[in-house]
Amino acid sequence: MKKKMIALNAALVLGVSSIFTAPAAYAESLSDLHEKKESIQEKSSDIKVDIKDAEAEIDKLETQQLTVEEQLEDLVKNLEETASKIEQKNNEIAETKAEIEALKAEIIVLKDRIAKRNEVLKDRAVSFQESGGDVNYLEVIFGSSSFSDFLDRVNAVATIAEADRDILIQHEQDKKELETKQKAVEDKLASLEAMKAELIELEEKQKKQKQQKEALQKKLKHRHEEAEEYKVGLEEEAANLAAQESAIKKAIELEKSRLAEAESARKKAAEEAKQQASSSSSSSSSSSSSSSSSAAVKEAPVSSGSFTRPSAGVVTSQMGPRWNKQHAGIDIAASGNVSVVAAADGVVSRSYYSDSYGNVVFISHSIGGQLYTTVYAHLKSRQASAGQVVSKGQQIGLMGNTGRSYGQHLHFEVHKGPWNVSKSNAVNPLNYVSY
Repeated sequence: MKKKMIALNAALVLGVSSIFTAPAAYAESLSDLHEKKESIQEKSSDIKVDIKDAEAEIDKLETQQLTVEEQLEDLVKNLEETASKIEQKNNEIAETKAEIEALKAEIIVLKDRIAKRNEVLKDRAVSFQESGGDVNYLEVIFGSSSFSDFLDRVNAVATIAEADRDILIQHEQDKKELETKQKAVEDKLASLEAMKAELIELEEKQKKQKQQKEALQKKLKHRHEEAEEYKVGLEEEAANLAAQESAIKKAIELEKSRLAEAESARKKAAEEAKQQASSSSSSSSSSSSSSSSSAAVKEAPVSSGSFTRPSAGVVTSQMGPRWNKQHAGIDIAASGNVSVVAAADGVVSRSYYSDSYGNVVFISHSIGGQLYTTVYAHLKSRQASAGQVVSKGQQIGLMGNTGRSYGQHLHFEVHKGPWNVSKSNAVNPLNYVSY
């Protein structure tokens, strides 16, 4: 019984292609597995550096965003102040225009006053012209009949002369006052209009600066989102590499166990051969081992070759450009409860829920010395966990519609090498499975 268990364990390990392919002749050596482990560790180290760089870029973008936000706040305040100043100037202009209207009324009064004085002076000039221009104030004074009359005449002449002088002086003052008021109000209005024009120009400049800052803010936000998405992708890739490293470590342990069991079985068979005289007993043991191995491999119906179909259904979308992006796998659709199986022997590197993939299982395979990674996305449920050894055709979940999905289907990817965020190792699954 113990002998049969050893043979069965060896057969199970032989079926795990993430360690080696099914035929023992194609089994990977421990050195190959160690090389793959070192390669994954090196990639993980590079990704850690990339994540730090991405974090530094995110910090830089956040600082720039904060600076732009502060500048925008200052610009909004400045625009509010400028608008307030423009409103103030508008009020002052309105007041000045009201002053101009009031001044127009004063101007009408002044013009009327000047017109009346002009009439008095005109009458005086006409009277002077009609008298022949010979009016002599001395004759008027000395033609008085008495001293009292003389004084009256002197006072009258002085009064007339003073009145004429006052008329001329007032006339000049009114004209000057009119000109001064007109110029002062016109200058004030011109100054206010000029200041308003400067404020409007400043406002336009501030609006333009605000638009530029808002455009920069939008650009920085977009770059920040891209950097965050890139970082998340790197972190997911790092997690996948860590899971693959764990799978390789397990593969190394299983390989060591397989070699130890094989060596133990070889020694035991040699010892039994010496002890038993009949070779038929040895043949029977070999036949029993083969039967156990055969039973273990044929637990579920699978196609021949290294890969088998991951599920039933029809291909609704092939690998290639789709929706302005690269579709890195194929979509297989079917209705009802549809089993999803491992496409090849391997070790489950990841089994989790992703915003984009939904319920997803990653399996690492090593076939003919080449590392492959298969991805099974949008599952309704997962029936495989990280680190689990699975055989080709073994159920790992049910077809579903989780994550970014628009109807029940299986999104299936094949990567020649490890999975990465850019999916640069993706190859066409239809080159490995047929539908």
